[in-house]
Amino acid sequence: MTTHASGAGSDATQRFEQAEQEVVEICRKLIRIDTSNFGNNDSRGEREAAEYVAALMEDAGANPRIFESSPGRASVVGRVKGSDASLPALVVHGHLDVVPAQAEDWSVDPFSGELKDGMIWGRGAVDMKDMDAMILAVMRHMHRTGQQPKRDIIYAFFSDEEAGGTYGAGWLVQEHPELFEGATEAISEVGGFSTTVGGQRAYLLQTAEKGINWLRLQATGRAGHGSQTNDDNAVTRLAQAVSRIGEHQWDYAYTKTTRAFLEGVSEITGVAFTEDDPTALLDELGTVARFVGATLHNTSNPTALTAGYKHNVIPGKAEAMIDCRTLPGQDEMVLDTLRRLAGEGVDLITDHADISLEVPFSGDLVESMVANLKAEDPDAVVLPYMLSGGTDNKSLARLGITGYGFAPLRLPDTLDFTGMFHGVDERVPVDALQFGTRVLYRLISSY
Repeated sequence: MTTHASGAGSDATQRFEQAEQEVVEICRKLIRIDTSNFGNNDSRGEREAAEYVAALMEDAGANPRIFESSPGRASVVGRVKGSDASLPALVVHGHLDVVPAQAEDWSVDPFSGELKDGMIWGRGAVDMKDMDAMILAVMRHMHRTGQQPKRDIIYAFFSDEEAGGTYGAGWLVQEHPELFEGATEAISEVGGFSTTVGGQRAYLLQTAEKGINWLRLQATGRAGHGSQTNDDNAVTRLAQAVSRIGEHQWDYAYTKTTRAFLEGVSEITGVAFTEDDPTALLDELGTVARFVGATLHNTSNPTALTAGYKHNVIPGKAEAMIDCRTLPGQDEMVLDTLRRLAGEGVDLITDHADISLEVPFSGDLVESMVANLKAEDPDAVVLPYMLSGGTDNKSLARLGITGYGFAPLRLPDTLDFTGMFHGVDERVPVDALQFGTRVLYRLISSY
């Protein structure tokens, strides 16, 4: 049975049903604004999305301001005052950009926001225009019904998250830290979604995320004619380095978060947690196993190769890109290992790096997130987990703000939700989106 977050009474129920309808409309509209981020300050649509969001925030009394770090690279920040000035502020944030989508790979137009099979389809439906829509719908519902939060709520919608936040959250934290004055905690994406573990619905609350090192391997050698013998070939040297790095098996290592997660799965399923080989536990997680499995060790995946310009010319330089994600406290060890694997004649260059995070699965905010999930789904359990990717919580952490991933969604077992992040035919169930809106409303209105 659905519990209506707006409380007892037919009028209150009807008014929250308006929010449940609005969240669908906002999500579809946001998806239709193509905000593809190609990296290297090459993006589209962020200003248009920011203006749309700012107009909704203005109607909700959130006093939005649009900030551009570079032409078109627009973020929006607004604040709603709380009733108790003694309480620290909470940042509720999302990002407006998405990774590009190749239309020919999709079964629908990736920027159509199509409503099909009870789901909203399109790039950003999962990452993360669904959460953006939930935030906006809750904000507008509270304003419409005259509800004031207990504490200041800072609403932020950032640009450039998909390329590391240089032109979004990172820039705002550096240039306008006053926007986040008084805030000690934050919530954002990639947590609070459900999966089924041993027949039990469990919600994964994100309390940690791996560090990022986007690296470039640069091999040098002797340029020459393609028909000649060449024992100093940059392409060969690079290929060997890429092969060694891509095939390297990183040892399992457990943090407080990943250990607590696996112990929780073990308790639910009755399958023992074996540190040397946790695969039996991962097998209990279905498609989520790929998502979570990457958090049990460091990763270093080759993602691109560049070399040469003509069949019969041996180039003097060849490059490869490596996407490296590190566990908390292991950055230096990982980089040292990669330098050794790269070998002589191959330089390791850092294009972008950002910190790992790990925060407590305890405290008033965590207790409130858990309680409000259970208010909508009483039989569920909530487990902490680590995200293998990164979020804008990394930037806010530089201001001492403790960030969690909490975009609550109750999902069907048959949906490979985590596989849709940056994937093809990205989609979110309408009823999951509405469930999340109710949970998020409970949290923001009561915490």
